[in-house]
Amino acid sequence: MLKIKDIVLVSTQLFLMLAFFLDVKWFSIDVLEHFAWFYVGLAGVALSAIALLQMNVHLSPFPTPKSDSKLITNGVFKFCRHPIYSGILIFMFSFSFWLGEGFKLFISLLLLALFYYKSTYEE
Repeated sequence: MLKIKDIVLVSTQLFLMLAFFLDVKWFSIDVLEHFAWFYVGLAGVALSAIALLQMNVHLSPFPTPKSDSKLITNGVFKFCRHPIYSGILIFMFSFSFWLGEGFKLFISLLLLALFYYKSTYEE
């Protein structure tokens, strides 16, 4: 059964992920080896993609598990408790550093806090 809290959490997540792609020049950050962050971000995308494929029919954006779902403990889930969240965060933080944009870093920090709360609620 879908709860209001589920809808609020997913809506907030969607809002933050869309806000990440806005071109807002708030403040800039200077990190060495800018181009290396691009490849770290791609690794985050790959991690999320593998986890999404592995979840298959058990995938849901909402933190309340489906009634017929089971806990996956193999593949990337063997090494990481929340590989989709981790991959998204790796992508967002690394692209914030790669582009040197403070606004994107701020959104990444907000999403980190949201994912922490959401994963705690999920479990």
